Amino acid sequence: MNAAIHVQELVKSYGRTRALDGLDLEVRTGEVFGFIGPNGAGKSTTIRVLMDLLRPDAGTAQVFGKAPAEGGPALRARIGYLPGELAMKGPVRAGDHLQHLAALRGGRGRDRIDALAERFRLDLTRPLRTLSKGNKQKVGVIQAFMHEPELLVLDEPTSGLDPLLQHEFLDLVRERAAAGATVFMSSHVLREVESVADRVAIIRAGRIVDVDSVRGLRERAGQRVALTFAAPPELAAFAGVAELHDARLDGATLSGLLRGAPDALLKAAARHEVVAWSARDRDLEDLFLDVYRLGAAGAETNGGRDAR
Repeated sequence: MNAAIHVQELVKSYGRTRALDGLDLEVRTGEVFGFIGPNGAGKSTTIRVLMDLLRPDAGTAQVFGKAPAEGGPALRARIGYLPGELAMKGPVRAGDHLQHLAALRGGRGRDRIDALAERFRLDLTRPLRTLSKGNKQKVGVIQAFMHEPELLVLDEPTSGLDPLLQHEFLDLVRERAAAGATVFMSSHVLREVESVADRVAIIRAGRIVDVDSVRGLRERAGQRVALTFAAPPELAAFAGVAELHDARLDGATLSGLLRGAPDALLKAAARHEVVAWSARDRDLEDLFLDVYRLGAAGAETNGGRDAR
């Protein structure tokens, strides 16, 4: 499958702060790709390089097979970009601002402004300088989607939106994906990424530390299981169950993290009288925290410098 975005060994520093530290990334054409990490992990820096708002110190970045600096207006016309921080000031009305952006695109998207504004409950007659953060975010969403681009690059897109409009936004992402668009969406809100993404990359300190399908990540996140027996068993009786992690015995109840099929655990438990059993899927957020804990314990501190 062709790559809409291809990044290799990307490095970017701000003075002594290393924001991207040899980042590798590929986003396939037509997929919804979640790019997750906490604030300071390097998400926005990556996106700014892709949009040619920053130039890398080393490595390469390509969008639809072209370097962002070389693609020019023709490449940018294929992209809908929503930055993480929106600078909207002045007396210009929201509707006039969106009409101006449509004119810069040769009129593309002009006929969708009213419908999107109604969908996101945006008053187009209000001046930009009077808009709240949430209403400015609505303007940003509309300008990114209105010309139906081939690629959407969205940096923390639901920031400032109320819960109902967050759901509306995710429905809009699904619609564009169904129409064949590629969506590259950064966020630190894992639940929203999980609900729409085909694949997810986790970024830590300027490097990709994990990439998988949402289903694959969910399976690896595992389940929290608990079995209560008629009489307390020996914990050693479950030592051979490779899929069971962090096992502990509290009276007659065995609990732990199950990663993989439950067959071996159930066979070991069947040697005893089981009186109760429960299993709860872990959230993607749990795996995310696992990755960060392991990284913090096992990785170098990068000289005490954090990425942006």
